[in-house]
Parts: sequence; structure tokens; C-alpha cells
Amino acid sequence: MLTRPEARLLWAANPWLYALVCAFRHAGPLTRVPRVGWVVTDPVLARRVLNDHAAFTMGGEGGVGHLWAQLFGPDMGRFFDGPRHAELRTAVRDLFTEDAAHDLIARTQGPHHARLAVDLAGGATVDLADSARVLAGRMVCDLLGLPPQDYRRLFTLGERLASLALGTTASTDLPAAVLSEAGAIVDELTAAVPSAYRSSGPSTLLGRCRMLGLGEDVARGLATLLVVAGTETGVSGTLRTVSLLHDAGQQRLLLDDPELLASAVREGLRVATPAPLIGRHVARNVRLAPHAELRAGQRVLVLTYLANNAVGPFDITRPYVPETRQLWFGAGRHLCLGAAVARAQAASTLRALLASGRPYQITHRVEARRALVPTYTKLLVKTSA
Repeated sequence: MLTRPEARLLWAANPWLYALVCAFRHAGPLTRVPRVGWVVTDPVLARRVLNDHAAFTMGGEGGVGHLWAQLFGPDMGRFFDGPRHAELRTAVRDLFTEDAAHDLIARTQGPHHARLAVDLAGGATVDLADSARVLAGRMVCDLLGLPPQDYRRLFTLGERLASLALGTTASTDLPAAVLSEAGAIVDELTAAVPSAYRSSGPSTLLGRCRMLGLGEDVARGLATLLVVAGTETGVSGTLRTVSLLHDAGQQRLLLDDPELLASAVREGLRVATPAPLIGRHVARNVRLAPHAELRAGQRVLVLTYLANNAVGPFDITRPYVPETRQLWFGAGRHLCLGAAVARAQAASTLRALLASGRPYQITHRVEARRALVPTYTKLLVKTSA
């Protein structure tokens, strides 16, 4: 099932994730693993877990809310499963529509993609990984209302913070040393947040947080979450979509039929699944399958990578698969707000790469090591002769 480039990518980023993918590739849809919890690999069961917010929560041990509460305090922990979460999503929904996402990417990445197309048409070799990191940082800062800054540094800080979660598969309780390191990273990453929180306008996320009366600590937590999600997963999804299209030899199909672009992006995100593992805390006893009763206090690991990839390899002619839908973005009330942004970003990049009417070549790639979100640190591309 795993292509050689994808196998190398997963192994380099997180050998434990690679081992999980290999171990559960032929397992049943729901398996109990000692000291880890229940592992879900079936897309239908995965969606049930992610949609049942009463039985499965983010705030308890095993969920990302538990990690964020340790960094930003109990108000942040309660936010994920509380009413203010729904209030904020409703208040910012207009910032994440398809049209808003298109405008955001055009504003923050469009000029660069235009130059990229010109450079490639002129025979240049470009490092797509480096430019993707810069562009993702620029986009996130624009969305939050943060001032321009060193976007490569922003990406590196987000990557370092995310990598501290590599050891939380068995427990999301962070040791004191890890908390101290994470706190220092967060302090640098959010240095500009207090000022932006006070001054940003209503077209920004921080401005909306202030208008809703969310505290500054919660705003810092949300800004940090957006930096990690908006840069790490966005860059991973874009670069891996570019790589998958290249490795599958389907660029000519897309060049001959540009209407396949949406399908190419959907397939890239499905196969890449930038959030390959989603954790939840079991808040109350629940029967998830006929012979599987999950007990309060246990953990669930939704192995979204396998759930999404079970239908087959990357193929831009694949019809829509209702079982997976957008599972690579999660599901339920925690479905990724930036789904439309991720699609717009990947689509804009592919348009630039194929603007000359010729396929592109990947001449060199380097996999990121010890990265929570598998990605490339270098991806050199040029237009084929």
C-alpha cells in the first residue's frame, strides 16, 4: 500500500507512526492495544468517534486539549469541548469560506506563485519546500492579524513545538522538562500576539477573539494552534500532493483535463493525510462495536492515515469516496476550519507548477526527521524539457 517515497517519508518523520501503519494495515477496524488504547482504522468507526462529542473528548488524557491545557491553563483545556468553541467557530466561519480561502491564498501567495511559474518556464530549479514554509507563515500571520516577521523562523518554531508531541502516543501528560521547553517555544512564537490581540481588526482571528471576550491566554493558545496547523499540515499537504502527482505519473492527465484539479487536490490530501493520527479521551462508557465496549478514562487513537488510504493509491480519476469524505480534515465540530484554505493552497501551487503546459520533475527531495507531521525539508523541482 505504501509507495517507497511515502514509506521513507513516514519512517524519517516518526518511526513509531510508521510501525503503527505497518502493524495495523491488516488488523481489524478496532483493536485494543495495551498501554496505548483503542486503535481505530475503519473510516466509518473513525467518523463515529469524531462525531460523538459526549463520549469522546479532546480535553481529557489522550486529546490535544489536554496538551494545550498544560501549556495555556485550564481555560484553554475547557475551550475545546465547551460552548465557547462553537461560538468562536460560528463567529469566524466567514473567514474560512471557499471564496475567503481563495482570496487569502491569492493575497498572500498569489504573487509568489506567479513568479514561480515564470522561473520554472525559464528553466530554473526551485526549492518548493522552502517557499512553501515562507508562504504558509505569511498566510497564517495575515489570517491571525500578526505583523510581518521571519516566516522561516515561525515555521521552525511550530515544527519544534509539534515534535514535542512525538512521545505522547501512550500518554499526553507532559514531563516538566518538556513543558519547560514547550513554554519557551510558545513565548517566542506568540511574542507578537498580545499587541495584535489588542489592535487587530474584525477581519482577523485575533480581532474576533477580542470581540468575543475570549481571554488573552486562550487567544495565545488558539494562535499557537493555528500556527502549527496552518503551517505544518498545510505545507505537508501541499508538498506531498505535488510529490504524489509526480510519482503516480498523472501530470499529463491533469494537463489534458484541468477539470481534474479538484480531484488531484482531494486525492493528494486523502493519501497524505497530514494529521495521520487523532487522539480522543473516552469520557463515558460506550459500545463502539458489537464486541467492544470502551470504558471511561481510556484512550482512542484514530489512525486516519489507514482509514483514508484503505480505498487505494493516489489516482486523480478516482470518484468521490463517501466513506472517507473529508476525514483527512477530521470530522464533527472539530473538523478543520482551514479545510478550504488547504485546498486552495495546494491548487494554487499545482497551477503554478503546470502553468507552462509541461510536466514538472522532482530532481531531489529530503525527508523531514523527527517531525510530527511528515513532510519534506527540501523538494527541488524543474519543468521537464
